[in-house]
Amino acid sequence: MPRHRTNLPIRSRTGLPHHQERGVVIMLVAVVMLFVVGAMAALSIDVVTLYTARSEAQLAADGAALAAARVIANSGATSDPTGAVLLAAQTPASAFAIQVAAGNQVGGTPLTATNVTVTFGNTTPPPYNPTVTVKIQANLPAFFARIWGTTIVTVSASATAEAYNPGVYESGAIPVAPICVKPWLLPNMSPNPGPTNPQIFDPSSGAILDTNLLGWETPAGFGSTRLRTKCSTNNGGTANCLPATSNTPAPWQYYPGTTDPATGSFPAPSSSSVVCPGCVGFNSYQLSIAGCVQTPISCYSSAPPGPAQTINVDTTGTPTDADTSTAVNGLTHATAAGQGDSVDTALTSPPFQFVAGSDNPIPGLAGNVMMVSDSLVTVPVIDTSTWPPATYPQVQIIGFVQLFLNPLGDPTPPSGHIRTEVINMVGCGTLAGTLNPTQTPIIGNGASPVAVRLISPP
Repeated sequence: MPRHRTNLPIRSRTGLPHHQERGVVIMLVAVVMLFVVGAMAALSIDVVTLYTARSEAQLAADGAALAAARVIANSGATSDPTGAVLLAAQTPASAFAIQVAAGNQVGGTPLTATNVTVTFGNTTPPPYNPTVTVKIQANLPAFFARIWGTTIVTVSASATAEAYNPGVYESGAIPVAPICVKPWLLPNMSPNPGPTNPQIFDPSSGAILDTNLLGWETPAGFGSTRLRTKCSTNNGGTANCLPATSNTPAPWQYYPGTTDPATGSFPAPSSSSVVCPGCVGFNSYQLSIAGCVQTPISCYSSAPPGPAQTINVDTTGTPTDADTSTAVNGLTHATAAGQGDSVDTALTSPPFQFVAGSDNPIPGLAGNVMMVSDSLVTVPVIDTSTWPPATYPQVQIIGFVQLFLNPLGDPTPPSGHIRTEVINMVGCGTLAGTLNPTQTPIIGNGASPVAVRLISPP
């Protein structure tokens, strides 16, 4: 007999009809996807947290490396061919790096000294632009990644900063263009008694000739080695810097740089940008001393083959000793003797450290060691091999000296005598090829002609 078909549903091995089994599969897929997506979301939260922590570690390393390099730059290490200053400067540089790094958090956890490693490079004498590398490493707890058995994640970052002095030891270097340069054009003549060579720099190569000038301080009493203007009637000159033949160069007697807008040599800052309560009524010359002129002054022309940068001597007779004295006291915040910043007298030789005075404008800083000070100034050194130059009153810059201005202030009435201590020397020279004139000059940092820059990471 023929078989009859039935309308009963075909059942699967599960005992359920196939059309009902399809709903179960969808539910299973949904449950699995929920776990997969949840795990991926949890992992992504951990990854984002770690990336954020990595960025925080990098910022801490950058800041610490720059701080340590600034200590090296202001220590005088790059002006010392023996390497002894650089070796001694490593201790305070490491301390500042750790202090700066410890002011940061990574992943919500404050950094400590155990998270910071500081190493130094280019330390073999003579130091070729010394470097400092700071590595930050922190162990952070994992959160959602614990489901894979990971409980601790290590985050690390490193940065290398350089204290760059362009023309002291190497040829073909990139020139620098410091800012905040003061309008005192200093002849290339060492004031240090008894040097083997009376010049500060080799006029051609920019090499430091009087290495004993580093750390030299002008004596306390008045004398020929106090920094003062050559154009003063008190120094036997005329009322201004003309004629040049009657104002022949002398050690530590400067020619005022012009602040005439027509020449653009030393454009004065506005009075509102000068942090100096007693600077009301200052003229342009005084403002350029008490304030910071942001226009870079290059130690080499940027157009090949080009000589060293030229700058103009003031010939108007406007700058006076009294103007200089009051501007210096305004710059150093020295309202009375001993109240300005000072070089740390606990150190009888480089590396240099600076102590905040009671008149320092930063609240609570008085008496503490610091990296920078308004009393640190950069002064251009001009070529005086041939005097007067054919282009006078235009003169050539062949280097810079960084000076610390003594906080004792001037007696009344102001005499224009300024006590100084030599902190750094940066030579440029006029010889084509000594520096690389095709390179854009490196802008200096604040009052230092020794540029501080990050070289890693780029």
